[in-house]
Amino acid sequence: MLKTALRTVTVLIVLGVALLGVELYRMAQGERDAQLSVAPGGAPDRAAVGEFSPLATPRPAPDVTLAALSGGTQSLAALRGRVVLVNFWATWCAPCVKEMPSLLRLQTARGDIAVLAVSEDRRGAALVEPFIAKHGLEKLPIYLDPENSVGHAFGIDGLPTTALIDREGRIVGRLEGAAQWDSADMLKLIRRYAGTPNGTSAG
Repeated sequence: MLKTALRTVTVLIVLGVALLGVELYRMAQGERDAQLSVAPGGAPDRAAVGEFSPLATPRPAPDVTLAALSGGTQSLAALRGRVVLVNFWATWCAPCVKEMPSLLRLQTARGDIAVLAVSEDRRGAALVEPFIAKHGLEKLPIYLDPENSVGHAFGIDGLPTTALIDREGRIVGRLEGAAQWDSADMLKLIRRYAGTPNGTSAG
């Protein structure tokens, strides 16, 4: 009788410790997500207003390969010759969710521009797939980066962040914060910094 009671108490203690560990992990993950959604130091910077920052000297984009939500992979190198927008986002990021329909409209209207929406959600497809279905974004090219390796290669500090890559595979600028990607101003900006197929600058 006493042994049975002791075993029961032991099982309850083990379960309690396990549940505590799970809760601590969730708290740590939530804290990490909160840190990603703001600039270093805990306060929003110009990212909050979505200000595009051109690079004085364009630099080569990281040599990375992305895992597609639909299956397969996509290397940035294979997109050389096209203008590319690499958008880093997450399902918990409200500004990200707000701008995603405009990314889809941009992709639909301008087939010459490759839009790569890279999810930084740690739970990967299990979380992203139902989110995409809920918001009607199935036609937007979605990629998964649950280990944040691609985000790290691009030096991402907060979400959303978008890198603009020209036809020569160089990062020409980045925008931290949400934007209306299919607006006239944004399309003009893309033409200005990305150039045209023959390599000349668009006006």
